[in-house]
Amino acid sequence: MNKRISAVIFFAAAILSPAARAQQVLDQVAAVVDNNIILSSELLQYTRQLAVQIGINPTKEQTKFEELRRNTLENLVVQKVLLTKAKEDSITVDDRQVDQTLDEQISRMVQQLGSEEKLEEYFGQPVRKIRRTLRQEIADRLLVETLQTRKVREIRISKREVEEFYNARKDSLPRLKASVKLSHVLFTIEAGDEAQKKARALIDSLLVLVQGGEDFASLAKKFSQDPGSTEKGGELGFIQRGDFVKEFEEAAFALKPGEISGVVKTQFGLHIIQLIDRRGEKINARHILIRLTTTSDDEAAVVQKAKNVRDEILAGKSAFADAAKQYSQDKTSSPNGGDLGWFEVDQLQLPAFRQAIEALKVNEISEPVKTQFGYHILRLDGKRDPRPMSLTEDYEQIHELALYNKREREFAAWVDGLKKQLYIRINEEI
Repeated sequence: MNKRISAVIFFAAAILSPAARAQQVLDQVAAVVDNNIILSSELLQYTRQLAVQIGINPTKEQTKFEELRRNTLENLVVQKVLLTKAKEDSITVDDRQVDQTLDEQISRMVQQLGSEEKLEEYFGQPVRKIRRTLRQEIADRLLVETLQTRKVREIRISKREVEEFYNARKDSLPRLKASVKLSHVLFTIEAGDEAQKKARALIDSLLVLVQGGEDFASLAKKFSQDPGSTEKGGELGFIQRGDFVKEFEEAAFALKPGEISGVVKTQFGLHIIQLIDRRGEKINARHILIRLTTTSDDEAAVVQKAKNVRDEILAGKSAFADAAKQYSQDKTSSPNGGDLGWFEVDQLQLPAFRQAIEALKVNEISEPVKTQFGYHILRLDGKRDPRPMSLTEDYEQIHELALYNKREREFAAWVDGLKKQLYIRINEEI
């Protein structure tokens, strides 16, 4: 089963044109699955939408388009089979999850088409009717996903099966790229006392204004120093936990719609936050940001501090892990002694890290390295050259590959078994 096609079948369903829906009455039947009918216009519309998404030109690439149409029909049949099974097993989905997914899908379509007005023009009906139409399709999709997840989780794999998988495929498994294990201590550049006092005075005066009834969005447009949201009156759009830094999220998620926070300090500066709306575990908020301006003197002080900590480690006065726990301002790695884990060298996102490790041997510590986050001292904890996968060194990765392979095979076999229990007819003439 083509997973790429399968993954977007239901999204394509959500953007069927009204003309295609009206035409269904006069359509040929492309396939019948139990009590479900797949019409030829439905199949054609799905295929066209998929062709756009994966870059196939139906006019110039007719052979590819026809192959895509056949694969699409196959996947639609599978979706109907799974939907029948999900309903037979009395699987249910949470209405709140359906509504949240519906909101996200409407938002994506509005973004794709440009505005709600264009969305209504495309469907030929108001948004409230579009929502009613899409809601059942989304509920069906979530039923199928729930069924798939439950079935796949039942499939386990033994150590013997992992070994058999490796022995049968070791020559064709992907080679591992050059990788490194890193630890770091991060020193962020903080504004001096004078800059902090100036920023605090400004944010406090703005807080007084918004608490006194001044329009939050207007003040954000005039004063906020967040270039990504200023023109939108400070609005950030819907976010979920993990999208922003901890201090901001804790304050924002604690608010009720319409409420305004006090002053919240993060690594980006000082914020005032207003909650606009909440949908389940997602919120839409706006904020005013006043940045804490740093100077060259502030930066020089951080560089010197990083050098001093490095000297302490090299002199044996402090272990690297202890220094990371004491000084590092990376709250994720600091409790683990600065451990960042293994990275493929060409996947390191910070060019300064790649450049720094080129000059290091294992267990050596770099001079302070500057990135957008501040200054780091890096330790190269380990290094691996490009090599084939090894059952002893890379068991977890091989285990995941073997489990994925087994789950694909057994799930496909299970679906084939379900097909045999249902009436399925495919019209080969269309």
